[in-house]
Amino acid sequence: MIFTVTFNPSLDYIVGLSEFHEGEVNRSEWEHIFPGGKGINVSMVLKNLAIGNVALGFVGGFTGKEIQDRIKAFGCTTDFVKLKSGISRINVKIKANKESEINGQGPNITNKEIAKLFEKLELLKTGDILVLAGSIPKALTEDTYENIMKILENRGIKIVVDATGELLFKVIKYQPFLIKPNKHELGEIFGVTLKNREEIIKSAKRLREMGAQNVLVSMAGEGAILIGNDNSVYEMKAPKGVVKNSVGAGDSMVAGFLAGYLENEDLREAFRMGVATGSASAFSETLATKDEVLKILNDLPQKEN
Repeated sequence: MIFTVTFNPSLDYIVGLSEFHEGEVNRSEWEHIFPGGKGINVSMVLKNLAIGNVALGFVGGFTGKEIQDRIKAFGCTTDFVKLKSGISRINVKIKANKESEINGQGPNITNKEIAKLFEKLELLKTGDILVLAGSIPKALTEDTYENIMKILENRGIKIVVDATGELLFKVIKYQPFLIKPNKHELGEIFGVTLKNREEIIKSAKRLREMGAQNVLVSMAGEGAILIGNDNSVYEMKAPKGVVKNSVGAGDSMVAGFLAGYLENEDLREAFRMGVATGSASAFSETLATKDEVLKILNDLPQKEN
């Protein structure tokens, strides 16, 4: 079974208008509300790809109930820890001549509630996959990912980490099955600006040498690179298409990679599926559907570029 963890889920309130005028009353031309959070995105895309999974994390108040209800209505299984006080955050995303975002902080989480999540994670079994995605809210300590991986170490559980900076760097020693920094995040880890594919590959290999089993680097319109657990290098140019939405594309890549890997544990096919799924979400107003993914996948080269 695949489990995803979203520590600070949200209701994403997306409003669209042709122009946004600061300091004035603006009226939206269209609106959408989605459950948000990187782990939740992974769960929803996996569901679209017919891969069973369980979404874990924390939800609170009326917004938390709405998040859970919408995820369940989508067809996903959830097992959130329900907080006694506070409400899950609302993120406002304005799509106009320029895109702007206002992200909420999220509720406070008590030590007792944190312990409840750890109890759920303790039930994972050999062969399960755990996806830790996104930032750690202020209510939790910065070593939360490390503590989870320490508890699950040497239990045959494949752990995927999609996080940034120190949060990602500190867990590499626990040999995560997959990490997915983007090009900018990869450079930040080593305090450099990566200028070409050779430098990207060199830095990604350093992370693999430090413990990460597979390093998947997303590069937006430049494609993606995978350094496999046998140190093989896979490269793929970005499929052609019109980018409509960058939100969730990286999470979709993670979901696609896992879906592809579960087929026959072939890294090349997992990589192709990851690229196709991430691109399908980028080319869509919402998260990728299976038909959209398969259409792109069929047009990808059988071998990486």
